[in-house]
Amino acid sequence: MTDLKSGCDAVLRGVTEGENRVPGVVAMVTDRKGDIYSGAQGERRLGGAPMTEDTVFAIFSTTKAIAGTTALQCVEEGLLDLDAPAKEYAPAIGKLQVLEGFDASGQPRLRAPKSDVTTRQLMLHTGGFGYDFFSESYKRLAEEHGQPSVVTASRAAIETPLLFDPGERWEYGSNIDWVGQVVEGVRGKRLGEVMRERVFDPLGMTDIAFTRTDGMKARSATIHARGADMSLTPLDDFALPDNPEIDMGGHGLYGTVPEYMKFIRMWLNDGAGPHGRVLKPETVEWAVKGALVPPQKVTMLPGVIPSLSNDAEFFPGLKKDWSYTFMVNSEEAPTGRPAGAIGWAGLANSFYWIDRKNGVGGYWATQILPFGDPVSFVGYLDFEAAVYRAMTGAKAA
Repeated sequence: MTDLKSGCDAVLRGVTEGENRVPGVVAMVTDRKGDIYSGAQGERRLGGAPMTEDTVFAIFSTTKAIAGTTALQCVEEGLLDLDAPAKEYAPAIGKLQVLEGFDASGQPRLRAPKSDVTTRQLMLHTGGFGYDFFSESYKRLAEEHGQPSVVTASRAAIETPLLFDPGERWEYGSNIDWVGQVVEGVRGKRLGEVMRERVFDPLGMTDIAFTRTDGMKARSATIHARGADMSLTPLDDFALPDNPEIDMGGHGLYGTVPEYMKFIRMWLNDGAGPHGRVLKPETVEWAVKGALVPPQKVTMLPGVIPSLSNDAEFFPGLKKDWSYTFMVNSEEAPTGRPAGAIGWAGLANSFYWIDRKNGVGGYWATQILPFGDPVSFVGYLDFEAAVYRAMTGAKAA
């Protein structure tokens, strides 16, 4: 697979050199047995230490699948009914109302939801929650009524109104933070503790946590802001909080790319890890299938706070579904990713995919805002395409 190394190395060099660049990137590819490519280029901070494989990233929404895994374990054990009201496990969610709009004086108009939110809806992002950087209504609640951002990792940040009645449509938002609260209610422990015992330890994942050790802090990459002129500014004071008020299942983890590869391998290996099984094969089988009920569908994410996100979408024009808890591409992607593969992304432009059909997956990590960065996002797609080119070349040979 020398073509794999040369092809991927070229992509990493290309995005870290020249005028329009990323500060640094770590990217890795794994098959079912182990890592088959690892690359690090650029710097953790502009003008600073070089990017290395053991660099720690705020992995943002690539946290979601790990939180989802802990919920699937509860389902396996008969402790969680996905279709029961989520308030049975996380009572606070039962107090939330639906936002119908704002009155003439700018006050929110609220009403009771027509039905209770279920954990299945939360896992599928049909529960009614949004994000202020993708929703004009949440943005208004933040600006005019003090609704805190989810990056504060505060309880108030998730105890928000619903944007619509549960199950009405797909909208990406803080649903998986609530899944984490459901898991805490089932287990009687903090989500980070549950992840450690039931996911990280069986997979041998050590360099990943909601709160960084001093060693992890020393190896952390700095998040940078991309200006309209494509310039990069280090955001030295911007970070997810260590010791957060709540462990945010939707976005709160810090980790290294090699650690995430172990999680990807578990999904490639039908739920098995090196130190124990994480999920049953039959759970993996149904959890990776798209489960939205038409006309529900995955839509473009509109960037309503330009400093945090651009308009962003994977594979525009292709059908996409949502599973427990991944995006599923329903058609083959231009990169070579087959129909039925799963993946997602993190706000600071990290991306991953898991292709169970071909037994391969990868992760691309940068630390740049806003999401959908034109250099990092395109670089990631080029990276994924390079992997499939090398695979088809290897098969042909």
